[in-house]
Amino acid sequence: MQLNSARAAWHDALYTPWDRQGAHFEQIGRLGCSVQKTAKSINSRHAMHQSISARIQQAIATLPGYLQAFGNHLYSPLSDIDEQEEAQERVLHIAYAAGPKMTARKFEKARFVAQVVLLRYKRLNQGGEGEGIDPLPTVEKMREYILETSGVRLVGDQWARDWGSFVDRCFDACSQLDKAALAPVAKTIAAMKEVA
Repeated sequence: MQLNSARAAWHDALYTPWDRQGAHFEQIGRLGCSVQKTAKSINSRHAMHQSISARIQQAIATLPGYLQAFGNHLYSPLSDIDEQEEAQERVLHIAYAAGPKMTARKFEKARFVAQVVLLRYKRLNQGGEGEGIDPLPTVEKMREYILETSGVRLVGDQWARDWGSFVDRCFDACSQLDKAALAPVAKTIAAMKEVA
């Protein structure tokens, strides 16, 4: 495990190395059954990974549940639908609270806009320090994606007026939540690097 960034450390701390589970499944595939072995293939690299992972997982555990869910949704290989929904709801409500009130009808559409912004934020930040590619870089692509996935049609001729500031607030909410979630992980990494 390399401690290059808090984002990568979050992912790696929850990742099961291939040499353990992957080798077992490969053996089942080749032989058609599982064979008991007395020797384990745990080496010093694997033990180091477990040790560092435990410290990162401990830092993650200090976070409130909603920040754990947000961070897990963005970075964990074990993320589930509950964490995704929690992250989406947090982004929606933070962005909504930061702006002017909406009608109930617009708020329902805002839910889908917030989901798309969170998807964009996740893809942009996967792999570390903002190295990802924006999957929906234009307004038109965002509108098409929302229509395809949810069946909600958003009018595009006044997008900047209707949704521009809300999209910006959603990105700000993602950034705030991300920064808060990564803070204890970054602090733990800094402490480990200082000791090393």
